[in-house]
Amino acid sequence: MADTTVREFAEVIGIPVDRLLSQLSDAGLPDREPDSPMSDADKSALLGHLREAHGQKEADDGPGPRQITLKRKSHSQITLPSSGDRGRGVRHSRTVNVEVRKRRTYVKRSVVQAEQHERETRVLEEALQDELREAEARVVEERHRRAEEEARQQAEQAEQAEQEAVAEETVVGQDEAVLEPTAQPLTPEEAAEAEAARVKKDKEEERERKRLEAEARREREAEERAARKAERGKGKGKKRSREEVKPTVLRGIRRVRKGSASEQLQQVFEKPTAPVVREVAVPEMITVGELAQRMSVKAADLIKEMMKQGIMATINQTIDQGMAVLLVEEMGHRPKIVKESAVEDEALAGTAEPEGERVARAPVVTIMGHVDHGKTSLLDYIRRTKVATGEAGGITQHIGAYHVQTGQGMITFLDTPGHEAFTAMRARGAQITDVVILVVAADDGVMPQTEEAIKHARAAGVPIVVAVNKIDKPDADPDRVKQELTQHGVIPEEWGGDTQFINVSAKTGQAVDELLEAILLQAELLELTAVGGCPATGVVIESSLDKGRGPVATVLVRHGVLRRGDIVLSGTEFGRVRALLDEAGNRVKEAGASIPVVVLGLSGLPEAGDEMVVLSDEKKAREVAEYRKTKSRDKRLQQKAAKMDELFAQMGKEEAKSVNLVVKGDVQGSVEALQQSLLNLSTEDVRIKLIASGVGAINESDVNLTLASEALLIGFNVRADAQARKLAQENEVELHYYSVIYDAIEQLRNAISGMLEPETREEIIGLAEVKDVFRSSKLGAVAGCLVVDGVVRRHNPIRVLRNNVVIYEGELESLRRFKDDVNEVRAGTECGIGVKNYNDVRVGDHIECYQRIEVKREL
Repeated sequence: MADTTVREFAEVIGIPVDRLLSQLSDAGLPDREPDSPMSDADKSALLGHLREAHGQKEADDGPGPRQITLKRKSHSQITLPSSGDRGRGVRHSRTVNVEVRKRRTYVKRSVVQAEQHERETRVLEEALQDELREAEARVVEERHRRAEEEARQQAEQAEQAEQEAVAEETVVGQDEAVLEPTAQPLTPEEAAEAEAARVKKDKEEERERKRLEAEARREREAEERAARKAERGKGKGKKRSREEVKPTVLRGIRRVRKGSASEQLQQVFEKPTAPVVREVAVPEMITVGELAQRMSVKAADLIKEMMKQGIMATINQTIDQGMAVLLVEEMGHRPKIVKESAVEDEALAGTAEPEGERVARAPVVTIMGHVDHGKTSLLDYIRRTKVATGEAGGITQHIGAYHVQTGQGMITFLDTPGHEAFTAMRARGAQITDVVILVVAADDGVMPQTEEAIKHARAAGVPIVVAVNKIDKPDADPDRVKQELTQHGVIPEEWGGDTQFINVSAKTGQAVDELLEAILLQAELLELTAVGGCPATGVVIESSLDKGRGPVATVLVRHGVLRRGDIVLSGTEFGRVRALLDEAGNRVKEAGASIPVVVLGLSGLPEAGDEMVVLSDEKKAREVAEYRKTKSRDKRLQQKAAKMDELFAQMGKEEAKSVNLVVKGDVQGSVEALQQSLLNLSTEDVRIKLIASGVGAINESDVNLTLASEALLIGFNVRADAQARKLAQENEVELHYYSVIYDAIEQLRNAISGMLEPETREEIIGLAEVKDVFRSSKLGAVAGCLVVDGVVRRHNPIRVLRNNVVIYEGELESLRRFKDDVNEVRAGTECGIGVKNYNDVRVGDHIECYQRIEVKREL
């Protein structure tokens, strides 16, 4: 930074010289004259002094008021003449009060001084910064000038060296030409040719020299333009780096140029000679747009390729991995399959087949059979409680899990519903069980749900023990039950099969102990074991939403010991176990293998049938749950997109009526069974659409959703809360409460039947045979007929049949009996019939009279 005098610096910052000298003295600098030099160190010291003085002044002022405002008021009166009486010659006056307000503000002197100091400090700082920028610009300019000078010198030296080399070659050539005649005289023709070659060579060298001079001149002009441009950029406050001012001519290197300078500066893109093949990572689910981006192709081109494959898709549609791999190969790239479930596989490693010491465990027994055959009553006798009386309608609508301690050992029982709507529940029970007890009523025999239970047990590979119940009834016939079961492949041991048949009575308890012994014997043959010292694993039997406890899940532990405080993962939900409850509602600290327990603390409701595992890290459990949610969401989106073809197919058809449903239930299994049964009621004319379903009480959002979709709101073993009831009453939304699944299905079936269009049927009511045909100028052809069957009515439609083939359809114009017009003619009576707009009636034809009736349709 260059030194300036005190006077010059005062002019730069815009303050008097005396004030600047005073500030320099206050800053502790030696006294100086206006023309004394002022260095950068003096300016920095002055700036620091001004900042310090300004800060100290603010501190001395304290938190007191910075200014004071005084207000003054003065009152006076003025007299004005009245304008109302001027025209009458009467002079009156009126007095007006005038108030004058004055306000004056006094500012602290220290505040004014502080503001002045601040302005001076800011001006001084800006001046110092401007000088610093100018100094830097001067340094850059000097460097640039030196670089240009050096480049110009190098160019001149190179040009001079080239000229010297050309001159030396010319001299050598001339010497050789002079010396050659002394060695060997040339003929005149040879001398002329040598002279012409020399002249030609001189001309070429002259052209080359001029070309080099022109190139050097163009380079200098380009450098001058770059310097002027840099000068203009410097004026705008831009800083040029060292690389930007680097000379364009390299030291010691003479450039060999081919073509003009513009051609050398131009960048030319060379088209690849071969197609670019990329390795494209393909995850399990990917959108069309993202796949196109990974292949570096346009989304439109990828969609065209999909259309060639017969696939209609949009840019935001999600496709699966297999289709994505096919598209990548068709586009000429290499697919790389990426497994996104690496996090899930790592977290669940070792949970599928736990390792450790195996210990014996209790058998898990599922009681299956037809509805009302006594499954729950049999379990009730075993548990010595009244479970069946607690179920609505006396039928089981949930999977009940209980473990009982018998004299022969502990057994875990699962009681499944027998109604046809609970097929999924029975299948789930068969998959997680060791032994199936098939309950068949001795007075009723094999029923549809009995056959279904046999299929579930065989699909799961589970042995069956048949309990022939209600043996105490007078019309009981156990042999009939054995014969019917034999037709389905369930053969008793005494008949050469491998199935145990026990005749029991759930009412009196007859042979119940024998049934328990048969179960334990079958379990002993299976040699049931579980790993005891591993993280607990289990399966969710049922889940529900408790108002005071939140999401709760009934879990059957398979391996390990489930304890309070464990971090569990089930499906898309995770959480820390807050409490464990047994089937009686008592809190327990832990639950071992084959023990059903209610788990509290999950983040949401898991699906019935989901695996539950215990993990050591809550972060991993959260990551796996989020991954599963994302995967489930993508799958749902893909399924919705896959229905596009169905929508196109239905566009031209007449829109069918629909019934929207919102279903809420007490447990997950009941909601699943109810919604599946209701959806099965759909027909071609009336479609059932499930808008939403859930577990828990009916809330305001359910009522709002019902209003928006004009749906039926069904509550199965749940009720609406106070806000939902109030909202439903205000908007006249009807709440349908059910506690038995039969009632819900039956009422919805009746409602759908009422929506069906009545079916129109034709009923033949009479048949007349033409015996003769009479011609009339007034009536045309009149057929003389004999009614051979039923009755012919005048106002009903008719058909004319010839050889039992319909040749005309229309209506009667006239129906006469002798000369009288009549409304109907019965069988065995002759009559005259005039067919409207048809005169080709012949002898032997038959006239068929019919009527259209509407029949109410039912499901």
